[in-house]
Amino acid sequence: MSDAGGNTRTPDLSPHSGGGLRPGRSSPLGVTWDGTGVNIAVAAPGAEAVEFCVFDADDRETRHRLPERDGAVWHGYLTGVGPGQRYGLRAHGPYDPGRGQRYNPAKLLVDPYARLLTGALRPDPAIYGFGGGDPYGFEPDTRDSAPFVPRCVVAGPARRDGSRRRGRGRHPADNRPSIPWSQTVLYEAHVRGFTRLHPGLPARLRGTYAGLAHPAVVDHLHRVGITALELLPVQASVSEPALLEQSKINYWGYNTLGFFAPHAAYAATKDPIGEFQSMVATLHAAGIEVILDVVYNHSAEGSERGPTLSLRGLDNATYYRVEPTDPRRYRDVTGCGNTLNTSSPHVVKLICDSLRYWVSEMGVDGFRFDLATALARNPDAFDPAAGLLTAIHADPLLSSVKLIAEPWDVGWGGYQVGSFPAPWAEWNGRFRDTVRDVWNGRTSGVADLGYRVTGSSDLFEHDGRRPWASVNFVTAHDGFPLADLVSYAQKHNEANGEGNRDGESDNRSSNYGAEGPTDDPAILATRRRVRRGLLATLLLSAGVPMLLAGDEFGRSQGGNNNAYCQDNPVSWLAWPGSRPEAGPDAGAGGRDPAGPDAALLRLVNGLISLRRLEPALRRAVFFHGGESSPGRLADITWFRADGQVMSTADWNAPKVATLVAHIAAGAISGATEEARRGAGGTPGLLGVIHPDGADTAVTLPAAPWAQRYDLLLDTADEDLAGFPATLADPRRTLPPGTVVPVCARSVLLLRAHPPT
Repeated sequence: MSDAGGNTRTPDLSPHSGGGLRPGRSSPLGVTWDGTGVNIAVAAPGAEAVEFCVFDADDRETRHRLPERDGAVWHGYLTGVGPGQRYGLRAHGPYDPGRGQRYNPAKLLVDPYARLLTGALRPDPAIYGFGGGDPYGFEPDTRDSAPFVPRCVVAGPARRDGSRRRGRGRHPADNRPSIPWSQTVLYEAHVRGFTRLHPGLPARLRGTYAGLAHPAVVDHLHRVGITALELLPVQASVSEPALLEQSKINYWGYNTLGFFAPHAAYAATKDPIGEFQSMVATLHAAGIEVILDVVYNHSAEGSERGPTLSLRGLDNATYYRVEPTDPRRYRDVTGCGNTLNTSSPHVVKLICDSLRYWVSEMGVDGFRFDLATALARNPDAFDPAAGLLTAIHADPLLSSVKLIAEPWDVGWGGYQVGSFPAPWAEWNGRFRDTVRDVWNGRTSGVADLGYRVTGSSDLFEHDGRRPWASVNFVTAHDGFPLADLVSYAQKHNEANGEGNRDGESDNRSSNYGAEGPTDDPAILATRRRVRRGLLATLLLSAGVPMLLAGDEFGRSQGGNNNAYCQDNPVSWLAWPGSRPEAGPDAGAGGRDPAGPDAALLRLVNGLISLRRLEPALRRAVFFHGGESSPGRLADITWFRADGQVMSTADWNAPKVATLVAHIAAGAISGATEEARRGAGGTPGLLGVIHPDGADTAVTLPAAPWAQRYDLLLDTADEDLAGFPATLADPRRTLPPGTVVPVCARSVLLLRAHPPT
């Protein structure tokens, strides 16, 4: 049927009830219980009516049309409804894709402010809003989607007066470790995969929030030495219908449906909110912060061909970026089918309200924003003063937590590393690429490596930003883990069902003579040494290091560099002593193709301990170099292998063979300029990075840089005996001018004692 203007109208298919419904309030958005009933407020600017739909124990639905509208917000108050009640929304309005309108009351919608979701998405034609299989046509699909989509659940009040039971102990927002950026070491992990095979956990806790809070897991995090656990998405997500039809799931969770709700499948109990809060409080008590990987750039509704689940049905053109010349289509800069419209104040409010909830109620300490460039397009080009960034910066709560941008998307001008404003930190993709190239035998210049290991001042020093703006990493969830980075020259993603076409083809990796697992002792020794060199480079560099969970004990994905749909031992951490479950993929990720390396965890813990003890490794200001003289050393001096200061030609050499740097002591925030430049006889550090495949020798620089050196670390040492040393070992003390042998593909670190 059509209205007078020729627009297709969706028929009013359902009975409604106004019983018990009062006008209510337009704020706060969502469904809020007050002890007697619920206030319902829904932002649906272009809708003609919105229904609040409740489901009884037999899944029978009663629909209540919200009686009032205040601007863009429809609202009402319903008595007799409380926590545990399952519900959804339906929105009435024109179905006119040509104008970006896709209202369809036959589709049950998830409340974007729901605190809990239950049930699964089931592939069925009824979940799609368009009729006739044509997303660009003007006929809506009239089949009811309710049997096939998740339900929202009314939660208790989100107040700080104790009215919601939050699990044991203190509220997680009350005992934050508040670790400075300069001391932060990030550890990226997946809630389910991290503990799914942990042999020290009861079976019922494996793969859950409660499992992450188990003493055996906390003890391991302490042994590694990290300060912040960065969790892959925990906001409620669903899998794409195409994956479900292949009996696969979106394991990583980058397909968000509920921006406020913790993913219920990760809960060991029936209280995901309380369990999550208890986990955060336990980690806080252990001195560990919790950072969430959040996905606000797109939603689970996919492209215009995707299902209608929430925002599309509430107001398609408000919540999503549509093509101005053809609003039937989305402007997709995420590669996931749609892009949230952060030019809309309703979307900015939704995101900021969600962030505040996770900080104030769930207790988290910060966020890593997936494809953050997509959030800062204004409307198309990247803008560091975009509405969402400005709103976050102006918010007194959000601006006080850790904010990390993944500074790219797939659109035009999407690669924006170094462009985000303070107080943001950024994933430094340049660091990853350069360090991989250097260690795996590709060409990368001396100056490029020099900038990366000193905090990337060429990218981040502008506008008063600090070295910790650079989040340095070599591996992350997306791509090869460390063991595979040195064991596979090619990706092996056949199990993903896409003909090995998915995933990055340019991995900057090497297999050192054999693809995958091998018994060749020379190849295994080389792989282990390169792996130690990569970790040492990461953890000795200025900036904030990020480790991928499992790299410290040789986790492998069997050469799969895009394991987003692998909820099996390919993705689960094969803990030492664990036995992967049986199945077609069992063991695929269990064997360390680089060869077991018992010293790897000792290396990681020792390097993190050194970062904590040595201010020169956690600089608060960027290096500036300069001339050195007795009693006044430059903050950094670069040397050739023969002990001579580098020339401009050396600095601009196209390939790194050996990089030697002297770092003066006294680089902490608040130190005087004299202290920062190494006066007073405080020991500095001498680092040697030698990624070349041949052995060499390095001459230790003479005065004024040192009167003696203590060898702290040589990553060529297979068992790293004595590392980290608590006291100087006289057998490892060397005078200036000593020619020190350096094995191929290794890192040395020495303490440099300046002349008195």
